Amino acid sequence: MHDIRLIRENPSDFDAAMAKRGKEAESAAILDLDRRRRETITELQTGQARRNEASKAIGAAKASKDEATATALMAEVAALKQRLPELEAEEARLGTELDDLLAALPNIPLPDVPTGADEDDNQLVHERGTRRDFAFEVKEHDAIGPALGLDFETGALIAGARFTLVRGQMAKLNRALGQFGLDTLTREHGYEEVAPPLLVRSETMFGTGQLPKFAEDLFETTDGRWLIPTAEVSLTNIVRERILAADDLPLRFTALTPCFRSEAGAAGRDTRGFIRQHQFEKAEMVSIVPPEQSEAEHERMTAAAEDVLIRLGLPFRRMKLCTGDMGFTAARTYDLEVWLPGQKRYREISSCSTCTDFQARRMNARYRPDGEKATRFVHTLNGSGLVVGRMIVAILENYQQEDGSVWVPDVLQPYLGGVNRLEPR
Repeated sequence: MHDIRLIRENPSDFDAAMAKRGKEAESAAILDLDRRRRETITELQTGQARRNEASKAIGAAKASKDEATATALMAEVAALKQRLPELEAEEARLGTELDDLLAALPNIPLPDVPTGADEDDNQLVHERGTRRDFAFEVKEHDAIGPALGLDFETGALIAGARFTLVRGQMAKLNRALGQFGLDTLTREHGYEEVAPPLLVRSETMFGTGQLPKFAEDLFETTDGRWLIPTAEVSLTNIVRERILAADDLPLRFTALTPCFRSEAGAAGRDTRGFIRQHQFEKAEMVSIVPPEQSEAEHERMTAAAEDVLIRLGLPFRRMKLCTGDMGFTAARTYDLEVWLPGQKRYREISSCSTCTDFQARRMNARYRPDGEKATRFVHTLNGSGLVVGRMIVAILENYQQEDGSVWVPDVLQPYLGGVNRLEPR
């Protein structure tokens, strides 16, 4: 959500920021609604004060037997009693219309975010790791996985397209990756582990920006709750409608949860294999910080996600997303893209975003700086610490052997009881 005061003060700057995100100028419509609402509020407040004043004057006029004045005042009060509910309804309507317009607009990109239309305009920040040289023809993960326990056919039979049954040694790898992600984020990077709700209310989805704009990409239940598309939703809303003390910050949370996405906006993309599923597991990171710490926290969070990839021995690169490829709530996003030798390309495996105070305004999440009476909105950040499904894809392709087996990265072997190789069945 945007600060209406900043739009009043700098409408041209706001329109320029929206233009970078491919949006038409909206400040004129926003400020017109804002003006009409404020005028209505002023008229309402003036009318309420006059009604109270006139009501008192009626008694005085009757006490002095001034019937003409009393009659005129009663007529005025009667007219105000009819008009004031109309003004209240108009103010509510204009307020809802203004809020809906503001809620539909994406966050303002930070100054260093490159302007661009799509992923072709993203900027390379750095590359890490060494791509493996193969002495044989490499395969994609969907050709390797079925012999190891990725059962695409049975998953589709049970639940439909974009669901996979993970069995045996692959199920153990799935569990090992989730546990490794949590252990790394909590022990090495100071995130507090949380077991959050997987079903949330509409207000919770609104707070982190999934609603109303992205309803078609979500799964709604029959009781009006929603399956979370990421633990970001539950973790960030821990501070909704709260005023934190300065000493409470920073807060850093992580959770390993199932995630549910209808992928309505990705029809026809990655229909094969394990890349884009309706259900997957992810170790998510969320940070809640004061504004002056959000820049450093974004680097800290992204470095934590990179550390996971480094420990797993996977080659990757960091990309700074352009305005056209960045998510709705993000002010800046770094994507980590892992090299997939089977596909012969980099693919996103982690995304770390700073949302400044955009989500905090939607959640009404604030803190009180030391020595100050006024409160300020916190800044929120979120990132993928370890997306289990995509990490399985990366391991299968980067650690594949000519005989169809797959080496297990050293850091995962203790989680698998010392097993160092996945063997075809």
